[in-house]
Amino acid sequence: MTETAIVILAAGKGTRMKSRLPKVLHAIAGQPLLHHVLSTARGLDPQRLVLVLGPDMEDVAAALPDGAPGVDIAIQSERLGTGHALQMAMPALSGFSGDVLVLYGDVPLITAETLRALLAARRSGAALAVLAFEPEDSAAYGRLILGSDRKLERIVERLDADAAAAEIGLCNSGIMAIDGAHLAALLEALGKDNAKGEYYLTDIVAGARARGLDCVHAMASAEEVMGINDRVQLAEAEAALQGRLRCRAMENGATLIDPASIWLSLDTELGEDVTIGPNTVFGPGVRIADGVEIRAFCHLEGATVETGAIIGPYARLRPGAEIGEGARVGNFVEVKKARVEKGAKINHLSYIGDARVGAGANIGAGTITCNYDGFTKSLSDIGAGAFIGSNSALVAPVVIGDGAVVAAGSVITEDVAADAIAVARGKQVERAGAAARRRDKKSGREKKKSEKAKG
Repeated sequence: MTETAIVILAAGKGTRMKSRLPKVLHAIAGQPLLHHVLSTARGLDPQRLVLVLGPDMEDVAAALPDGAPGVDIAIQSERLGTGHALQMAMPALSGFSGDVLVLYGDVPLITAETLRALLAARRSGAALAVLAFEPEDSAAYGRLILGSDRKLERIVERLDADAAAAEIGLCNSGIMAIDGAHLAALLEALGKDNAKGEYYLTDIVAGARARGLDCVHAMASAEEVMGINDRVQLAEAEAALQGRLRCRAMENGATLIDPASIWLSLDTELGEDVTIGPNTVFGPGVRIADGVEIRAFCHLEGATVETGAIIGPYARLRPGAEIGEGARVGNFVEVKKARVEKGAKINHLSYIGDARVGAGANIGAGTITCNYDGFTKSLSDIGAGAFIGSNSALVAPVVIGDGAVVAAGSVITEDVAADAIAVARGKQVERAGAAARRRDKKSGREKKKSEKAKG
């Protein structure tokens, strides 16, 4: 098998994004554009992986996932075109003679299957293979010029295309696979006599043909090679990727009641027989086990939900939420960094943060764990089978023992023993007839005010 090196070009400034954030760090499906490309690249098991960045892109390097082990970073100190960018990667490719696959940090939807097909086309005997596509509107793209034998002769950039070339519908994605044995010589021969005064990587096609080397193309869908240059295209890529993720979820056994209104992250894990209601959003880091029901208008991020649990509607699970088997988290409940154990119920209008809710416990409506004192966050530990009455406040750190009962409306500041009943509220006082006397007094005053105003 021919070895593969992958070079990801990501030095562009992305000025059309109108953002202080580098373009390749803008996210779709909860992950930066560059991370999508890196993930796909790693799926091809390359022997070398090189990332080309600009001189002022330290934040991009710092944001690489897990420190990006095995990634060599090359710096394109002057932005002189794609050919120049690949030249900057050559020191990291020293001694490598296998296939060099060139990808782009702002083209996040390319799939490993399409790239394998491109590599196969290169290995059919050509010196290089270019990934082509046929967009509905080709005005913005370079054109592939084919010979009578259907071999690729050259690529004409959009700004340099004459009328005849502009009529061609076969367009250049920029992605290509190149025989590493020829790459150095082809790059050295590049010039910049063109409309932009840059070193076009696409010119290596004509350079290879001038040396008698064959060049070919492989096809991709327009969606896969969509480049992101502005916020509109970012939204289009998000929509396209969401469509893929929804289909994958349903194919793997999840029911999406209204797929178009459900938003998934790239790393969302959904088990079989999961049902998801409309207008539900999954942020990064969510794992849902088999048989879970997530009702409408829920938001989950960094949470795990075990088999048979029911979430929502209108529930929010924040990072660190662990919902146990068969537990219930109902409407307008927020859970953060808390473990809700098997069969526990938090059915309405509650906040549970930095806490443990024991198996089978019941949390009444309006209950909150007061976990933050302005300086530190502390734990509320609610035992198995405990019952917390409605509108209670548990001031952490506090332990509610197994089977204990907290009376409704209590403010609990001290531990409650197992099987005890805790009442922490003001004593109710009743004054017989006071309501009637108050009404009479009020109505008399109002009558006098009215008479005075008339007089």
